[in-house]
Amino acid sequence: MIYTFWDEFFWYWYSNGFEKVFNIFWYFFLLEAPRFLLMDFVILFVYFRRRDVLRSTKMNARRDFLMENPVVSVIAPGKNEGKHIYKLVNSLNEQTYRNIQIVIVDDGSDDDTYTICKSLHENGYIDVFLRNDDRGGKASAANLALRYATGKFVVHLDADSSFDASAIENIIIPFYMDKEVGAVGGNIKVRNYEKNICTSLQAIEYLQTISVGRMVTSYLGIYKIISGAFGAFRKDIIDRIGGWDIGPGLDGDITVKIRKMGYKIEFEHTAVGLTNVPEKFKILSKQRLRWNKSLIRFRLRKHKDVFYPHASFNFSNFFALFENVFFNLVLDLIWFFYIINIIIVNVDFLAFIIPLKIMLYGVASLLQFIVVLIISERWRQEIKLIIFIPLMMLYNGYYMRIIRTMAYIKEVFFLSSYKDPWNPAKSSIKAQEHGL
Repeated sequence: MIYTFWDEFFWYWYSNGFEKVFNIFWYFFLLEAPRFLLMDFVILFVYFRRRDVLRSTKMNARRDFLMENPVVSVIAPGKNEGKHIYKLVNSLNEQTYRNIQIVIVDDGSDDDTYTICKSLHENGYIDVFLRNDDRGGKASAANLALRYATGKFVVHLDADSSFDASAIENIIIPFYMDKEVGAVGGNIKVRNYEKNICTSLQAIEYLQTISVGRMVTSYLGIYKIISGAFGAFRKDIIDRIGGWDIGPGLDGDITVKIRKMGYKIEFEHTAVGLTNVPEKFKILSKQRLRWNKSLIRFRLRKHKDVFYPHASFNFSNFFALFENVFFNLVLDLIWFFYIINIIIVNVDFLAFIIPLKIMLYGVASLLQFIVVLIISERWRQEIKLIIFIPLMMLYNGYYMRIIRTMAYIKEVFFLSSYKDPWNPAKSSIKAQEHGL
């Protein structure tokens, strides 16, 4: 009888039993599956159980919101966003909620952003248009816009985004559902997901980590970062904080500040915005290196006080940041030792281990994607992404993990976020001087 590879593969695992599977893939079963898969289904179950009650509460909150009809200031700082700005402004002018003040800041662009925004302002599509001739950085531009914002609420957007017609209305409603809510994060999805493999993988990542992942952390009370691409804030709270500090990582920084003031942070998955993501892995790598440095700079340096017991200690704030640090930093370090150990101890059986690893993570990614489709408002479009699910193990498990680890090393040993050209050098120098 001639035995094929798959005959040997199945016999190897059958003869060794589940104990062998568990001993080799303990990292998946004990750490990753409970947090990134089981919790998704638990929250999905809770969401559907509470859906009718939640719908009634939302209806009442929407009525109160529309009766008050407050001004909502939408601010969008950006540099060289000429090719995107019209789509953004057009989507804002098509919102179901009409009492919106649109404030655009051109932060030292050298493309046609100024010309386009000036024309939109003159024709009444933009309420306030401001320009920094000398680039000050995203935080500086956002704070300039804040000075001209007259609304009860401030919605911060990225200038390369566009929004579903009900997005602004939906992101404000949670403030009327609970008076203790200080900020609300919107649901960001990828607009250019059909461009190539790079954008398609990011689209799946956004669906899993934002659309579902942030719903999970919001339900658990540990939601800790409102994306700068789409987030709403009570203006009185932003004014008390003093606006945004210099980034990168300013989105998570301001979210933690609001949490530390005692306010709740919520995620609203029905408030949907679309953004363009990098179309090349080289550009994506630079973006994620910048994003991930913020975990060290803000979580472990600037806001390290949340880990210390003191008079204003708050367990939910502690756990929110601890969960972030544990699953992104500590587990990354453990993972490298785990992989090295598997290779050394089981080197003769890697031909059987690797296919099973691909199967386990492939099934897990597929199940996560099913959760995404169940709650998505545009699942008929997003289901096309299912063909890229098998690649998510390589994308999340290896590529993104290596990028994160490189970012942590650069920030821990070289404080490289202060040298990032994303901010003007003068701003980064001042930020480092003041420990921001």
